[in-house]
Amino acid sequence: MKALRTPDERFDDLPGYAFAPHYVDDLAGYEGLRVHYVDEGPADAEHIYLCLHGQPTWAYLYRHMIPVFAAAGGRVIAPDFLGFGRSDKPMDDEVYTFHFHRDMLLAFVERLDLSNITLLVQDWGGLLGLTMPMEAPQRYSRLIIMNTALGTGQPASEGFLAWKAYVASRPDMDVAALMARSVPHLSEAEAAAYGAPFPDRSYKAGVRRFPELVMIEPGMEGVETSKRALEFWRNDWAGETFMAIGAQDPVIGRDVMEAMARAIRGCPEPLVLVEAGHFVQEWGETVAKAALEHFGS
Repeated sequence: MKALRTPDERFDDLPGYAFAPHYVDDLAGYEGLRVHYVDEGPADAEHIYLCLHGQPTWAYLYRHMIPVFAAAGGRVIAPDFLGFGRSDKPMDDEVYTFHFHRDMLLAFVERLDLSNITLLVQDWGGLLGLTMPMEAPQRYSRLIIMNTALGTGQPASEGFLAWKAYVASRPDMDVAALMARSVPHLSEAEAAAYGAPFPDRSYKAGVRRFPELVMIEPGMEGVETSKRALEFWRNDWAGETFMAIGAQDPVIGRDVMEAMARAIRGCPEPLVLVEAGHFVQEWGETVAKAALEHFGS
């Protein structure tokens, strides 16, 4: 498998992101591909916060939340999916499938032997991450969910179809420009940091592929896995949950998230951030502090 590795110097001096890189390159089934992750806080912490990003972001998305959880005594782990961030980037678009990403995440949790996990999910972090706890429920104790859903083969909204067409028409998507439009309060340097992993089009296969993989038809890969996950959250989830909703999200907004809240056993009233959009973690300090208060941490 031909893969690219973003030069390290592109990650120098990113605003608000002074976290040391960590790597594994021996994940079962992914030998030789290097996966990057942030690992902050004490190794023997009671709670592990596993932070999963979406498209087209990477661990930089969690820079406002990581210090809050670490200051509360937690260990915070934020991996970059293959194709994103500081992780290796297979060049062939067809490599990227639902189970390519999901199996990597499952192998990552096993490799690091993570337990007492607080799972943080948003966007594709949820489409993938919400299917993980049913495989090893003993590893997961809490959920923080933000603007995401499970892909069970339901027809897409007009908003998502527009987004899918937008990405398809831009194989060399300007990630920095997209983030600047989506989160107007970002500085120019912060927006540029989101584009740091992608020097040119050849690094963006993973970015291009994700919209094509969203399970909006019954026969798509991942639908059956996601249906099983939905039943798990409805009937078997025994942990605590906190939900934050970015109300300005044009695709995964309040209606979608309120439906998710009804589907998650024991989900309390969500925190609605009126000014926030899809990338809720850009209001992450507020969300993290509210979640800790909710959990009594």
